[in-house]
Amino acid sequence: MFVVSLTAQAAELPLVEKQEFQTSNFTTYGGEIIPEVRVGWEAYGELNEAKDNAILIAHFFSGNSHAAGRYSAEDAQPGYWNAIIGPGKAIDTNKFYVISVDTLVNQEPTNPNVITTGPATINPETGKPWGLDFPVVTIRDFVNVQKLVIDSLGIEKLHAVIGASMGSLQALDWAAAYPDRVARMISVIGMGEADPWTIASLQQWANPIVHDPNWNDGNYYDGEAPNAGLEQTLGMITLTAMHPLIINQLYADSSAREEAPLRDIRSNFMVVEQLQAAAKLRATYADANHILYLVRANQLFMAGYAENLEKGLESVTAKTLFLPATNDLLLQPYLAKRAHNVLLAHGVDSEYAEIEGPWGHLDGVFNIQLQADLIQEFLN
Repeated sequence: MFVVSLTAQAAELPLVEKQEFQTSNFTTYGGEIIPEVRVGWEAYGELNEAKDNAILIAHFFSGNSHAAGRYSAEDAQPGYWNAIIGPGKAIDTNKFYVISVDTLVNQEPTNPNVITTGPATINPETGKPWGLDFPVVTIRDFVNVQKLVIDSLGIEKLHAVIGASMGSLQALDWAAAYPDRVARMISVIGMGEADPWTIASLQQWANPIVHDPNWNDGNYYDGEAPNAGLEQTLGMITLTAMHPLIINQLYADSSAREEAPLRDIRSNFMVVEQLQAAAKLRATYADANHILYLVRANQLFMAGYAENLEKGLESVTAKTLFLPATNDLLLQPYLAKRAHNVLLAHGVDSEYAEIEGPWGHLDGVFNIQLQADLIQEFLN
């Protein structure tokens, strides 16, 4: 049964503002130098005098730092975790200073509410977009950029790091990379490492882009963009992030008995047409190369970046909570459970619970309020 926690009925945040952070000569995990890095960030609540009430929220693959609140009174859609971030909510901004940062190679570099650095950014040494000359980046690089932002605010230790999906990878790697700076970690719909099945599955998101003739080995910024491949990729991302339960509810009017597909091989079923239309809309601000870099960052992920997950998680001292979605077909619960079990074997205080719902992977965003009370208890 769908139950909304009482914390989700609490007060709304005041209007939020995107801020910008800049740094130079950033060294990637792979040892390459990015001369100039710009990322956007947002904050909710107030940083206390001791600077010990900060919570970092790391965003998912297609998201950005807009985790909660609205930019203006006219905004129809608040930040993606508005149900649990705000005054009196599970992540209570009356108590905590909540900060979120746009990742490198963000999916939407042309979105006016995103500030990011990646292949679509101008390379200061050439005056042209980086394209595939941009260094391969990893989840650790996302973490290290966030660390620079945190450092610039004088925050020495985080009360918690929390993230969903790709954000959960960042949260767990924070705990592994900087154990003395993370007191708590919450991984929502996440994993400890990309196993062969996940690596191969993620590659299916990249393939339509690289097989689009307009991709041109990443050199399309002066010509026609690979929009057909991009839209196919975005449609595939949407489909794999959802469970058949919700697809069959949302597109119940489509069926095997539709007339048009029977009469003409060029005609599509209604569900296909509607998913394609949604993908076209999602492509408005998206960049094909940026998606390829995000795919690779997720494929390369292993928390701690050691020879295996057991070694990678050895340094973790933070109290941890894993919240996979029961019906997740993208990052299935076994991936989170393995990391949880490794931490238990290391003697770490780790908790595990699942988010029930029909959305599949997206239950970690749309149904997060079902675990609001557990999150609140964990943080307090």
